[in-house]
Amino acid sequence: MCTAISLAWSELPTELIGRHRLERRRHDRGEGGEPEVRFLYRDHRPRLPVWRDGRLQVVRWGNGDRSSRFLPRTGWTWKESVDAGVWRHVGAVRVDIPATLGYERGVWFRIRQGIRGILVPDEEGVAVAYMVCVPATHYYRVMTKSTHMPLLIDQDL
Repeated sequence: MCTAISLAWSELPTELIGRHRLERRRHDRGEGGEPEVRFLYRDHRPRLPVWRDGRLQVVRWGNGDRSSRFLPRTGWTWKESVDAGVWRHVGAVRVDIPATLGYERGVWFRIRQGIRGILVPDEEGVAVAYMVCVPATHYYRVMTKSTHMPLLIDQDL
């Protein structure tokens, strides 16, 4: 599972950085590298940026903290379940997760366009994002030793 993403600092509006206190997630890769914002599933309050209806939002990433009694206790879902309509009964909408890098099992990898996701309301109406996953390609499996990978937007690994 992709357990973290990074997004270039310049991709986030200043207002969003301030409202969600994203400066504490800032990471500098070193000389000549552009600052980035890291979103980690293992954070105390995991968050993900999502594009919904042409608007960038920062929302809760999954239900690993068990904030909801009804949503799955994970941050990922299979593309097959989304396509089969399993999430339709909870009002899921498809979203894009902007990212420049992804992280899995000690490996940071380049992401060109972003990752597919879904957004669902919990029982309080709070937006919760789940990253959509697919079986790993051979390259991804060799690179990360994982059997599944995020559903990348217009990109093959």
